[in-house]
Amino acid sequence: MRVLVTGGGGFLGQAICRQLRERGDDVRSLARGDYPELASLGVEAVRGDITDRAAVARAMAGCDVVFHVAAKAGVWGPAAEYERINLHGTRNVLTACREAGIRKLVYTSSPSVVHAGGNQEGIDESTPYPSTFATHYPRTKAAAEQEVIAANGPDLATVSLRPHLIWGPGDNHLVPRLIDRARSGRLRRVGPGTNRVDVVYIDNAAEAHLLAADRLSPGSPVTGKCYFISQGEPVNLWDFVNQILACADLPPVTKGVSLGTAKAIGGVLEAIYSLLGRHDEPPMTRFVAEQLGTSHWYNILAARRDLDYQPRVSTEEGLGRLRDWLRAEKAGPAK
Repeated sequence: MRVLVTGGGGFLGQAICRQLRERGDDVRSLARGDYPELASLGVEAVRGDITDRAAVARAMAGCDVVFHVAAKAGVWGPAAEYERINLHGTRNVLTACREAGIRKLVYTSSPSVVHAGGNQEGIDESTPYPSTFATHYPRTKAAAEQEVIAANGPDLATVSLRPHLIWGPGDNHLVPRLIDRARSGRLRRVGPGTNRVDVVYIDNAAEAHLLAADRLSPGSPVTGKCYFISQGEPVNLWDFVNQILACADLPPVTKGVSLGTAKAIGGVLEAIYSLLGRHDEPPMTRFVAEQLGTSHWYNILAARRDLDYQPRVSTEEGLGRLRDWLRAEKAGPAK
């Protein structure tokens, strides 16, 4: 196949590109920067932004399938920026798919699109979208996901995947953030430390996308559906955090705050940052407090059944790979 990956330079995007190239697909990436890693894989690079309709159309020309991975992540920032990238950018992708005659679109969503606050334990894809959202990221991702699913039809088959807490070697978001906060003494356990969450190793998350694309065709069981993607085994969040810290040769988290206190601090910081017009993320927000102090894990039976998804890299093996990568990064280039 000839494939376009939007956001091919990101953590997940690069993993998808790598797996596609390993099996022999022609791959093109649409991204805003230059990524030598993609060039070394033989990925064709198109410099551009998904908010630029002409750039999206140019990148999509001649392709058979599109993986729409690009998005604005995070939990803080102007609503208009999230809407411009996550919602209007996705609309540009959908329009370009129709104009280019693309037959398959795999969209990367997030379980946060159905997060209504509190614990979510073993929920499946029948869980409805909430009426309100705590932050702009899940709100705009939910709106975009709904438009992707609504676009499914005889000419364009669509599917949405919801991987949760992607981690592993090359992570430029979750793992570095934990390590940085731990080293600076700013990492605190939220709640009693008993909450369980789903995570997914990077290679498993990427493989799920390829499996979805291979099974995606008009009338197939996966078209127009959403799927949770995880390791299939919820972990105790704070045990897992400590395992990641151990991979970086750091001590475990020992200090904590209650969920109520964390949410109160988050609310105060949000008010201050809003008053000052600051766009950088506060040290704590109410949404982050909820994510750190509650359980949220998902039933992936549908992905196992329809996509034949099996998380082939175990959490234990993934942690070993992460440890080796972190130590190699710390050691620097071999001389």
